[in-house]
Amino acid sequence: MNKILSWLTAITVSAAASVASAQSGNLSVELNKFEPGDPDGCQAYFLFRNGTGKSFEGFEMSLAILDGNGVIDRLLSIDAAPLPVQRTTLKLFAIPEIACTDISEIVLHDMPVCKPQNEDNTDCFAFLELGSKTDAALVK
Repeated sequence: MNKILSWLTAITVSAAASVASAQSGNLSVELNKFEPGDPDGCQAYFLFRNGTGKSFEGFEMSLAILDGNGVIDRLLSIDAAPLPVQRTTLKLFAIPEIACTDISEIVLHDMPVCKPQNEDNTDCFAFLELGSKTDAALVK
């Protein structure tokens, strides 16, 4: 009887750890590359890697675009939804009237919408990871 109880406890702990792991995954946002855009703007390619265990039907970010002197040039709102669970999604966003080479940093200013499918809006900052492969940093 003790062996059966130990075995059931081990299975329960293992299952609980798997569920917790799936729910505590991260959502990474990577600024992958820049390309010149029209007119005199910049095209920014973002990769969204959703390892949270949930699909997102709403995902909007307010970004502060800093120029070469570190001064805020503009705020840019982008809508990246939908973000399917366990998928990598590529999104392209236009940053008008500033050359890619003049962008020194992009700051995640606010997240007005972060809504998992069939759930209420949530605070994504706790599980959001940011990174950049460009010369411009992407930071919280």
